[in-house]
Amino acid sequence: MVLVLMPGQYMPKVKTDSLISVDKLAHAFVFCVLVLLMIVGFTKQYTYTLLRNNAVKYTLFISLSFAILLEITQGLSPGRMLEWYDGIANMTGCLMGYGLFYIIYKL
Repeated sequence: MVLVLMPGQYMPKVKTDSLISVDKLAHAFVFCVLVLLMIVGFTKQYTYTLLRNNAVKYTLFISLSFAILLEITQGLSPGRMLEWYDGIANMTGCLMGYGLFYIIYKL
């Protein structure tokens, strides 16, 4: 979140007008790891039964909401702008994280 909200003049210049770029892959990777670790963490905790039993649902809701909120707040940050492709990469990473969890733990 800190890197996403950092003012634009401090960010390295990369070409971001494409759906497939290193920047978009980094966004997808970060959210993929986030979702994978959240689902595993939620399923392994025993304090909140509702959270453990619905780990995927809660994780996807939280992470997708965070992905959207992060892009909106980035648009409000000085020197930054809202980029729809970043949001799509974030949400794709969320779904990839769920897919990775399913492959590792369910198959």
